Amino acid sequence: MPPLNWRHHTLIQALLNRGPLKEGDFHSIFSGVTGKNSGSHHELFNDYLLKINRELSSFQFELRACRDQYDGNVWYGVVNNVADEQSKLGTKYSVPQIAFYKAIIEAIAHGEMAQGSISNIDALNIRLENQILAGVGSESQDGPLQIPAAIRNFTMSQKEKTLDELMQDKWLCLTPDGNIGLGVRSCLDLRSWFRSSHIPSCEVCNEAAVKGDLCQNKGCVARIHHYCLKKFFQKRGEILCPRCGKQWQNQLPKAEALEEEEPNVTNQSQPPTGRTRSQPTAGRERKRPRANGGDDSVTVACSSSQASQPVSDLRRITRSSAHQR
Repeated sequence: MPPLNWRHHTLIQALLNRGPLKEGDFHSIFSGVTGKNSGSHHELFNDYLLKINRELSSFQFELRACRDQYDGNVWYGVVNNVADEQSKLGTKYSVPQIAFYKAIIEAIAHGEMAQGSISNIDALNIRLENQILAGVGSESQDGPLQIPAAIRNFTMSQKEKTLDELMQDKWLCLTPDGNIGLGVRSCLDLRSWFRSSHIPSCEVCNEAAVKGDLCQNKGCVARIHHYCLKKFFQKRGEILCPRCGKQWQNQLPKAEALEEEEPNVTNQSQPPTGRTRSQPTAGRERKRPRANGGDDSVTVACSSSQASQPVSDLRRITRSSAHQR
């Protein structure tokens, strides 16, 4: 295969320099460097991304796409697939900050009501000591586990600062109701972790439904992304749960349906690495078949406008409450 040219390099550089980009912004860059519209030149667009991913795979990087869990918008980004200790040296975050981030992600992803977020107070009240004890047990073969001083001394103000940094870097975001949600970079990285952690998937698109609507019928555990609901029921012409077959009880979204066309992203499939910041694959990858014939989709993440919004004022109000809990 011919080596990448300057056009491929420009697409990669845009994602590396600017971070994850919304679908429209990424397509605009593609049109600018190729002179072609990605909407009417699907094969060319796929060919560019396929070539990019074949080259990036040599360095354990990958270009992926995901959907925002909260509004269904598509994002593109480049992620690192390496899970060894050496790769952690490249992060700007400290060990306590990474542990804090992982604890927040776990709390959000494992929420039984699929709210896709936790409150600011709940995030600040996370005890990192409990996370370590839960992971390795309260005692080791050499006696009681010693909590590292950096973890033990991680203060409330340090948590507040870390939350701000994680939101600015799009690992976390503020949801419209003011809670802490998944950022677009988390959802680009965490697809394999969602699967290995058995996060329930959406009945329509087969992707993790961290934020979704639950079927209210007794005994049914179906989840559907809010942005998948209207498109799915419009296609079927009936409002029945795709899992239990009974009437869907939740109110359907009133917003206009998302565009039917899924983002065309062709990439290299990568094996799971078992890390928290893991590698979701992008694009029109075919998932396990559904009896309901639902469309394939891509993962989701939070809006950049929310991700960049400072939250220090909110936490000044709630910090005293957090200390009391």
